[in-house]
Amino acid sequence: MVETDLHQRLVYGDESALAEAYDAFGGLVHHVALRVTRSPAAAEDVAQEVFTHLWSRPYAFDPRRGTLRTWLSMLAHRRAVDWVRGEERHRKAAHTLSAEPRQEATPADPDIERSLLLHAALAELPLPQRQIVHLAYFAGRTYRQAAAELGIPEGTAKTRLRAALHKLADLLADPPGTAVERGV
Repeated sequence: MVETDLHQRLVYGDESALAEAYDAFGGLVHHVALRVTRSPAAAEDVAQEVFTHLWSRPYAFDPRRGTLRTWLSMLAHRRAVDWVRGEERHRKAAHTLSAEPRQEATPADPDIERSLLLHAALAELPLPQRQIVHLAYFAGRTYRQAAAELGIPEGTAKTRLRAALHKLADLLADPPGTAVERGV
């Protein structure tokens, strides 16, 4: 399958192209969504949204900026983060509306909070760094595989990955709102 041809067929409304894209990338999209949401049902919904988006707006993908595989997995990641944030808002709203006294935080709450902080920090990275981090840590690629997929030299991939990890470390070392909470 040549992605340029596949993309062009999607733009022209060829339904078989959507089936090919789903066969080729459906597992990856579902896996990315599942890792973020930790919910099989939510991952299925996110995957459906991603492929619906691809079908309804195939021109949104720009092959000059990366591969279809990368774009779909980044789209899945974004949609999954949106789902997690929505669930958190829903949970807080439900809690506010309930007349019951607040229960102690569940062990899952710190995980959700950490996940949201990580995804917010990822959103602050420049696109080239976000792409390499996504491929290396969410899609399970080595830096060499990510470099080949992005069409960049291996040294550039390593540099982008290193810079992204340093920036993430800085962002996560002092997440927004913590300075006020500590009285700084």
